[in-house]
Amino acid sequence: MIVTDCQPHRVSVNVYGEFTLADYREFEEAVNYKTRFDGPVDLLFDLSGMADATLDVALEDLHFTRAHANDFRRIAVVTDSQWVMWSVWLSQTFMSAELKVFDNPGEAESWLTGEAP
Repeated sequence: MIVTDCQPHRVSVNVYGEFTLADYREFEEAVNYKTRFDGPVDLLFDLSGMADATLDVALEDLHFTRAHANDFRRIAVVTDSQWVMWSVWLSQTFMSAELKVFDNPGEAESWLTGEAP
């Protein structure tokens, strides 16, 4: 399950439990809407409550990342999963956005708003 919050020039996503393809598509719709009207946006992706993700999510993420390489300014990912960290590193090769991984949502928020942690 995901909870998506769209703010001016930002999309925030919290994932809880299993991250499914339907959840990912909800995220995609939010990003497509925001970038259409705001241009490149910041993304706060909190995966600290994620139990696991389906394989089709990983494949869709790769496809989406390549298709939206210039639609993000900064991406903050909150996780303690080594697999997710590796995935972020791989995604960075396809994107122009600045990506950073955090283990604390507050630090991720501060980084996106430009506040010193």
